[in-house]
Amino acid sequence: MGLRKEFLLLLILVVSWSNADARSLVTFDVTVSPVVVEAPRHENKISEAVLRDDQLCAMCENFTAQAAYFLGENKTQTEIIETLHQACSQLQPFEQQCILLVDYYASLFFGEITNIRPEEFCTKVNLCEKMVAVNLQKSEETCTLCHRVVAEITTKLKDPDAECKKLVFRYVPLILVNGEKFLETTDVCASIHACEASQENVVGTGLLVETSFE
Repeated sequence: MGLRKEFLLLLILVVSWSNADARSLVTFDVTVSPVVVEAPRHENKISEAVLRDDQLCAMCENFTAQAAYFLGENKTQTEIIETLHQACSQLQPFEQQCILLVDYYASLFFGEITNIRPEEFCTKVNLCEKMVAVNLQKSEETCTLCHRVVAEITTKLKDPDAECKKLVFRYVPLILVNGEKFLETTDVCASIHACEASQENVVGTGLLVETSFE
């Protein structure tokens, strides 16, 4: 591999090593072709954004792995150091100081290169993102708990001795009345997707019976 390509790899790694967000350095679009997405086709727009992110991530990891490999070779390191020494010779009268700095920091740099992990590096520069999928399980326990909470709130709203109801009833009586009607006629647990459709009648009916005997 030519020295020019190796320097290109080195330059990219050095630039990426800073704390800057690497996404701000990307000015090109790696998608195959631009697609105009209308408002109703929101899912297509999201899928293209995900595709673009996946391509950037794959490119970063592949490029970083190749750069780490070539920069880790002794021959490559020697050529880079010799080139930097030649550059130091043009910095008279600071040639010796420059050479000392090159020798010191080059060894540290190459040591870090050999330990670099493409996945961690690309995540650090924000070219790969760790997506955490939050899946709200619609289990029987979740559905039952939701219905119990709604039933408890409904009971408290119907309690004329509740301190909260006494205070609110003086100013906005319609809030409590409408709140009771809403909770009784609307399946809140289904609205927030805490229950599967098959669980609604069974769990809801059981809790209403249980509440009526309390």
